[in-house]
Amino acid sequence: MTYDFDKVIDRSNTYSFKYDVTKIFWPDTPDNCIPMSLADMDFVCPQPIIDAMHRVADFNLYAYTSALAAPGMIKAICRWWKDKYDTFIEPSSIKYVGKVMDGIANVLEAFTNVGDGVIIQRPVYSNFTGTVENRCHRTIVDNHLLSDGKGYYTMDFNDLEKKCSDPNNRVMILCSPANPVGRVWKKEELERVCEITRRHNVLLICDEIHADIRRKGVEFTSIFNAASDHSNIISFGGINKTFNCAGLHGAFAIIPDAFLRSRFDRINGMQSPTPFGIAAIEAGYNEGDEWLEQVNDYIDGNIDWVISFLHEKMPWVKCYKPEGTYILWIDFSACGLDPQEIHHRIFIRAAVRAGDGKSYDPTVTNAVQRFCIPFPRSIVKEAFERIAAAFSDINV
Repeated sequence: MTYDFDKVIDRSNTYSFKYDVTKIFWPDTPDNCIPMSLADMDFVCPQPIIDAMHRVADFNLYAYTSALAAPGMIKAICRWWKDKYDTFIEPSSIKYVGKVMDGIANVLEAFTNVGDGVIIQRPVYSNFTGTVENRCHRTIVDNHLLSDGKGYYTMDFNDLEKKCSDPNNRVMILCSPANPVGRVWKKEELERVCEITRRHNVLLICDEIHADIRRKGVEFTSIFNAASDHSNIISFGGINKTFNCAGLHGAFAIIPDAFLRSRFDRINGMQSPTPFGIAAIEAGYNEGDEWLEQVNDYIDGNIDWVISFLHEKMPWVKCYKPEGTYILWIDFSACGLDPQEIHHRIFIRAAVRAGDGKSYDPTVTNAVQRFCIPFPRSIVKEAFERIAAAFSDINV
């Protein structure tokens, strides 16, 4: 079937974090604000998932469920990894976690002690920092990504070698594809990460939740295809981003090594997906291919439109076309304004809520902003036309 991603959906009063609690966190939010800081989509889910939700709801009984009673769900996950990434996943290696950050927190609890170093690569998803420091009380060790000055980032392998050689640094969290900078790491890059972490006995956690959202022609390499030895690797995936199902908590860990699985289980316990989550994972991975292809094409169109618009209306802005994710990491610093003035113009004057750069990398300023753009194109256009108007006095 053909999906209509141009349809504008009113999500107010639907328990939405993105729309219904914004003013709790940001009381000065304008009433007409377009919220582009949160990584979810303003698109309907695939019809097979919608149909599956109705089947579960119509059963009229919602008691305890278990992943152990859902072999179809596990089979669907394995099929997806094999078909999409040419990656064989042993069914026993899959552990349900619901939300990726809960899973990562459980890994840190299972394999590290308070104060131990955890390597991340900033700029990176801000909840990595929050989970490591505030939730688990471990120490952030930044293996900072290298920028070419235009928005294209690469890994600093010399620094990674140094950080991994410190015995206090027990774990590395790799974001693949990278949020917010949009890199889909090449196989050779992932091979070097695997080799370095394995040699120094560093546990490698790979967050692959954005793997399915990428530009046409860009190939994704699973971390398991970048290493022959998986004894120090734990990966996380799920339907949360792929099919816009974050509210159904459809994430899972993939842990090929039996020792790692056993130790993880001590902390993770018997996590149970809801019947809706089970049905969504199974339906999405078995029948969601058509929707995913269409939504990726639509997101590509949104990205191309924004980059073209900025080139024409705000040519001083730096915006690299991401290889993966639906996120734009945009640098407004060339306008010469104070970073807080840039934030004010975008958030208050333009009424567009983006993510402040310092949340993802303390070494940058809020002149850099993260935009999640999986909206109907009319909303994307309105948002960036407002931003252009808010900076209409700037002539660089």
